[in-house]
Amino acid sequence: MAISEPAEQDGHSFVAEAVRKVAPSVVRIDTERDVLRQPFDPTLVDPLLRDLFGEPGFGPERERGQGSGVVIDKEGLVLTNAHVVDRVDEVTVTLSDGEQSNGRVVGTDSVTDLALVLIDNYSSATQAPLGDSGALEVGDWAIALGTPYGLERTVTLGIISSLDRNISSLGFSDKRLELIQTDAAINPGNSGGPLVNSRGEVIGINTLVRSGPGAGLGFAIPINLARKVSEQLQINGEVVHPYLGVQLIALTPRIAKEHNNDPNSLVKLPERSGALVQSVLPDSPAENGGLKRGDLVVLASDQTVSDPQTLLKKVDQAEIGAPLLLKVIRGEKEVALTVTPEALPGFS
Repeated sequence: MAISEPAEQDGHSFVAEAVRKVAPSVVRIDTERDVLRQPFDPTLVDPLLRDLFGEPGFGPERERGQGSGVVIDKEGLVLTNAHVVDRVDEVTVTLSDGEQSNGRVVGTDSVTDLALVLIDNYSSATQAPLGDSGALEVGDWAIALGTPYGLERTVTLGIISSLDRNISSLGFSDKRLELIQTDAAINPGNSGGPLVNSRGEVIGINTLVRSGPGAGLGFAIPINLARKVSEQLQINGEVVHPYLGVQLIALTPRIAKEHNNDPNSLVKLPERSGALVQSVLPDSPAENGGLKRGDLVVLASDQTVSDPQTLLKKVDQAEIGAPLLLKVIRGEKEVALTVTPEALPGFS
């Protein structure tokens, strides 16, 4: 796909123009918290070190962290990652002009890794323009801003490499996210900073980078989701997510056929696509609604379920306490079930 570069303005590239719009709203977030230092056996300490530094002890220890954020309203609300401000005692926000202020965590949502921080006595009217992540296409320009490795006002350029990248494919089973993938450099300290389009609009919140094999890939939370989550955090201080209480794996005709042809297979699987129930939590909405291990979910409400992500997205869109109609393949029969999603426990 060819990428057309926007025309230069006033002799500057489109990147410089986009950064000019957003950079005044990008902040650095420094955090501190007390953590309990674990005790250890003093007999394992070298006597020379004991003489130099004294007897080893244990107790509270001050831990410091750092990330980025972006101001999204004139009152000084900052959108960032939940993991940047998780369980911290102190938050210091450094504005783009170098001014420092205390911050207060308004709310966090670990499921989407988003958080809101309010800057104390925010005197600037600067706020970032928010775009529409639903309008993105693979190949669009992507500009990442933030404070990687403590280096403030860092800008990197790339493209949108992929859309709707499910976070479970990156090894995070406790999150519910479909991410924007970009090759714009994102590094530690960029977390919580904005991903920006060529028009200078925030289209995502940078959240993680893949290390090891395949390094160089960065991921951002779509701004449309971040906007909804931030509204709930501002009103309630938390986000309530519906859940069923099942562990799912993807099933395709090929996988099912290979399984069925294995002479050691004890259970025959339907040779079609869907979300296969691997386990059901006790006393969960799924168990109460009759879902069982080995069921293949093929329909949720009026939508065909071809994989677990389709079902999970349907659950995310469901209303807590409202019945959700499912069609499952159980053995050689089609079974209609009604499951009522409840609030996900332990993730407020």
